[in-house]
Amino acid sequence: MNFSSTNRPQFVKALQSREFDLVIIGGGITGVGIALDAASRGLSTALVEKNDFASGTSSKSTKLIHGGLRYLKQFEFALVKEVGSERAVVHKMAPHLVLPEKMLLPLREKRGFGSLLTSFGLKLYDWLAGVTGKDRRLMLTRRQTLGKEPLLKKDDVKGGALYAEYRTDDARLTIEVAKKANKYGAVVVNYCQVTQLHYSDKGKVEGIQVVDQISKDQFKVQARVVVNATGPWVDELRVMDKSRTGKRLHLTKGVHIVVAHEKFPVKQSIYFDISDARMIFAIPRGRTTYIGTTDTNYQESIDRVITTTEDALYLINGVNENFPNVNLRLEDIESSWAGLRPLIHEEGKSASELSRKDEIFLSPSGLYSIAGGKLTGYRKMAERVVDMVIENNPRRRETTRCYTHKIRLADGQLTNTRKVRRYTALLKKRIIPMGLEPEVAHYLVENYGKQTEKILKKMAERKEEEVNLNLIKCELHYCVEKEMTFTSIDFFMRRTGRLYFYMESVMQYKDAINRELSFLLNWDEVTRREDAQSLERAIADARNFLSA
Repeated sequence: MNFSSTNRPQFVKALQSREFDLVIIGGGITGVGIALDAASRGLSTALVEKNDFASGTSSKSTKLIHGGLRYLKQFEFALVKEVGSERAVVHKMAPHLVLPEKMLLPLREKRGFGSLLTSFGLKLYDWLAGVTGKDRRLMLTRRQTLGKEPLLKKDDVKGGALYAEYRTDDARLTIEVAKKANKYGAVVVNYCQVTQLHYSDKGKVEGIQVVDQISKDQFKVQARVVVNATGPWVDELRVMDKSRTGKRLHLTKGVHIVVAHEKFPVKQSIYFDISDARMIFAIPRGRTTYIGTTDTNYQESIDRVITTTEDALYLINGVNENFPNVNLRLEDIESSWAGLRPLIHEEGKSASELSRKDEIFLSPSGLYSIAGGKLTGYRKMAERVVDMVIENNPRRRETTRCYTHKIRLADGQLTNTRKVRRYTALLKKRIIPMGLEPEVAHYLVENYGKQTEKILKKMAERKEEEVNLNLIKCELHYCVEKEMTFTSIDFFMRRTGRLYFYMESVMQYKDAINRELSFLLNWDEVTRREDAQSLERAIADARNFLSA
């Protein structure tokens, strides 16, 4: 069955039709990763998400599939080895969505590590991550470093290094994994909130009570195993289960800001030291450059996390001290996002010192909870959870070993970087005569891969409209029909990334998208107005620092 918004009633009905081997609570990258792993191994699998897929941490990362170079400083070699190795795996699963990105690391006088220690650290990083060939680290002279990035403050640059990372769109990765889990038979539904856990007479968890946020219906989902993969909300579920003892979450906030590329025209991605001894990224993307991240303790609302003036100024000051001719100001910021890291609390450690390792908690009732971890390691985290579930499952002999590393995402037609580049080049030649800018080809391929053809086919059937309006409406049709999209925020923030990287298009087309969604989903006037108001609040939150 298509992963379509119009098919949602059938998916909701399917949730109530049987007892599942496991039900997963949480539709971020960890949850959908578990769903795909479990379903592909033959377990009957369900997943519910109280909001939209990737609406929490999984749409608010640095959008890198990276190995965590800085974790070498904390001697977390096993973590670096695992997530470093996973970069290539996830890249092969979706080459259009996980893009090779050379990262420049400037070396400064009296700041950071010297060239010898950096060279050794990067060599160790490459070895742990299994990096080979042209992707291995390359040490640079002062002149070469400034040639790579002329905007750098020249006074104290003494050299640099280039090393390999991968850039992605975290929310798109999440939705593609969710779609693939659905293809493998998992029942995956957004906008279903868990209000209660159900228990057997022996006190073992055996299902969940759910409220459908769209229809307002309530129902029970029965399952032999319940997995709590709710990210920052993990401890809330553990409280519901009366099992929040021992280790607990420690939430830290990470903020990113987005400026026009012409305001901060870096030639490539760069990872640089700032005055408090932390490091931040500046990454070009389309017509923008995004900068991040912060790392501060967080104890406020986990349902609405926003960028403050203090957060924005921290990043702006970090840029200006390293790139003095850039002179960024608050009013240069076009958008921002703020997310939470659900880390494991360690007494006496600062936010930046906390480990990014994941951990699985199994409660006396049988509730599995997973916390910690990184976007890059989502597949291995899922494998560990499902291995534990299978070990305790009477049906374990009927299941296979994990093979998600072989499952290609997004129809799998673009199987390597060379094919991605070739398809992008051909797409440019096709869309320019239509009146679209060449950069739109990169936007479409990096979001949808060869699924772009379905959008172009719709465009050919609707030639009466202005081409950019036609494009965005056809994107919306695709996202409703194939990606369970229900709101303007789903579309602008998590399916297309426009709210972060193409804010001008959001402002231009938000009313048209609201009307088109109303038509596609048969909304009444109250629902249409609520959707418009919710989008306005999301836009305000992305720019909140201007009025904070």
